[in-house]
Amino acid sequence: MGLSAAFKWLGGAAFVASLATWLSWYLYVLGRSNGTGVDGGALAFDAALFTVFAAHHSVLAREPVKRALGFIPSHLIRSVYVWTASILLVMVCLAWRSAGGDVYHVTGVAALALGVVQLAGIVFIARSVAKIDALELAGIRPSRQSCGGLQTSGPYRVVRHPLYLGWMLLVFGAAHMTADRLAFAVISSFYLVIAVPWEERSLRQSFGESYARYEQTVRWRVIPFVY
Repeated sequence: MGLSAAFKWLGGAAFVASLATWLSWYLYVLGRSNGTGVDGGALAFDAALFTVFAAHHSVLAREPVKRALGFIPSHLIRSVYVWTASILLVMVCLAWRSAGGDVYHVTGVAALALGVVQLAGIVFIARSVAKIDALELAGIRPSRQSCGGLQTSGPYRVVRHPLYLGWMLLVFGAAHMTADRLAFAVISSFYLVIAVPWEERSLRQSFGESYARYEQTVRWRVIPFVY
């Protein structure tokens, strides 16, 4: 295995490790209630912290920035992106400040209903990633976008960004909603909503008329009948 391949596979491993770190953090750390009121200062800090992570996704993914990073071999750009995102995600988990206590904690039928919502989110995420290709997402395999492949089947027939819809269902569907979980859900979903127009502009540049026809066929970006 060459150095480039090792760099890509290690980046993929870092990507998986960062997701495992996030999941553990979301389930256990954000699930704790300190029984106090909402801490506005902590919320402001957490929003700024997540903005650093989000800015990387929005800025480094843009073609002009990629061109400015010409000193990085083109076949490694995606892997560098994945490495950076993985490190920043772990930093968000480690540096997050607790914002307060419980917002609500439901049980019984209500908890079951919310569990179904989260399960639907997981299904949307899994099916979306399967259509994208997990190795491509992790920066190991070259992007099919560069080869002209526009995904329009499966969950992409429901909304144009089903991965984002799945994320929102997952983070807002908690039966035990602490102030930290709600803050994370709102901050991360807000970023996704404002990032979609930027992403779609890049997709129009990449796919041209194909994406224009797709926009006419699938009207909703993230949330059916809403956005």
